[in-house]
Amino acid sequence: MNKEVTKKELKEKMIQNRLTIVQFKSTWSGACQIIFPVYEELAILYKQDADFFSIDVEEDKDIEKDFGISELPTIIFFKGDQIVDHAVGLVPKNTLITKIENALASFGYTLNNSITKKRYSYD
Repeated sequence: MNKEVTKKELKEKMIQNRLTIVQFKSTWSGACQIIFPVYEELAILYKQDADFFSIDVEEDKDIEKDFGISELPTIIFFKGDQIVDHAVGLVPKNTLITKIENALASFGYTLNNSITKKRYSYD
């Protein structure tokens, strides 16, 4: 499930052999408010496979510079402390799913086709 953290907490929670996905957001951003429910849904769907966190950039002004954030929302995918992918702005849900699946595959996960098909179902 998605948890709001600070930069310090994030560094402590990053695990080398697990995918960490972080949404950098702000409460004043309409785009962040629009994508938040999608991010929450994906956090629940992939809770067994990845850790999901959110960071409010208003809480730490240096965080944007530290992670190269120029637009909100920005979602960064980490393998340990290394960035493996990112998404900027209002990104469609299926694009985020593809990015998550690709990042998990880079960890050596064998994706079960029936699970993947279920994840892509929009009924």
